[in-house]
Amino acid sequence: MAGGVVIIGAGHAAGAMAAALRQGGYAGAVTLIGEEPLPPYQRPPLSKAWLKGEASADDLLLRPAAFYAEKSIELKLSRKVVGIDRASATVTLDGGETLPYDHLVLATGSRLRALAVPGVDSTGVLELRTAADAERIKAALGPGKRVVVVGGGYVGLEVAASSRALGASVVVLEREARLLARVASEQLSAFFARCHREHGVDVVLGASVVAFETRDGAVSGVRLADGRVFECDVAIVGIGALANDALAAQAGLACRDGVVVDENARTSDPAIFAIGDCTQRPVPRYARSVRLESVPNALEQGKQAAAAICGKPAPKAEVPWFWSDQYDVRLQIAGLPVDVRSTVVRGDPQAGRFAVFHLDGEGRLQAVEAVNAAPEFVAARQWVAAGQVLDAGRIADASLTVKQIVDSASPAAPAPR
Repeated sequence: MAGGVVIIGAGHAAGAMAAALRQGGYAGAVTLIGEEPLPPYQRPPLSKAWLKGEASADDLLLRPAAFYAEKSIELKLSRKVVGIDRASATVTLDGGETLPYDHLVLATGSRLRALAVPGVDSTGVLELRTAADAERIKAALGPGKRVVVVGGGYVGLEVAASSRALGASVVVLEREARLLARVASEQLSAFFARCHREHGVDVVLGASVVAFETRDGAVSGVRLADGRVFECDVAIVGIGALANDALAAQAGLACRDGVVVDENARTSDPAIFAIGDCTQRPVPRYARSVRLESVPNALEQGKQAAAAICGKPAPKAEVPWFWSDQYDVRLQIAGLPVDVRSTVVRGDPQAGRFAVFHLDGEGRLQAVEAVNAAPEFVAARQWVAAGQVLDAGRIADASLTVKQIVDSASPAAPAPR
């Protein structure tokens, strides 16, 4: 019996790819296997609209549940794949069921990095990855609640903003010397630290957590290496994520901080693809491989794999982009700040509207971080893709429109490959 396409994972990447297969004319069987009880849903609202009660369960779904039956896409939910047999082209599920495949797709996502300190398993120490996690956090928030967020990354800061909106007091503990240290420029880090403090969040930097204090089995505080204790009713841990590539590694697929794939999302086994957060993928614009955690990346790789399986031309490579919403701030990032030699700030961070342009040694635009600056973000996506060389003085000149920045700029330079 032909197995068609079996997709391990039922998140954003998996759901989008299943739809893309049908849109591309694939007529074989399509099966999604997910460990959660829900059909594919959006994760970004979990830390924002969902926590604040501004989104319903139906709002989270990528598509209505009826879509999958209409498109003959089988959902196997609350199930786990425990093994892949490449020789027989089958996967084994918990309980012993085996499924054959013609093409296998790994959309296993990422898992949260663990914080191995005493008390981490106590009641009230929570994390945010799934809808069930978000529901537990939502139930713990409210006016007067004392919240400690461990980790000053994007998800942690979004949770902090949502907690403040619900009337909780919030402390953010970040181990590094600045917020977003691994993923943002110093200018952006400084802006968000000031923004959160202005909204009443106590931002503590250089904070190394060594234990969670407990009372009657429930968390009562977070203790730092310097002896300080921050009392709390709930602690939310978000210190990064790791690729869920163990299943791929057990099957003998090439892995390196994620499942290694090519520009068609194909792994070292021609019959197996991998998409989304679990992959180590090439980004042609920057002539390197990276692991990206974003919805746009998941969607792009889903299209790549679907096109390859359907025998369609590969979609045009996209510039990586990301976003984050905190309070009344919309952050949009286009590109990756790699091989950067200089940065130029356009606009006024104090006014809450600015963009940080990252240029390489030749003045070629590598990335832009845009805060409440949609025109700069929209233009940057095009300029980064084109390898546009920009003049730093024109970027910084706020009297010029975004379009005028390039009117007298050098032509696009070929990006390195």
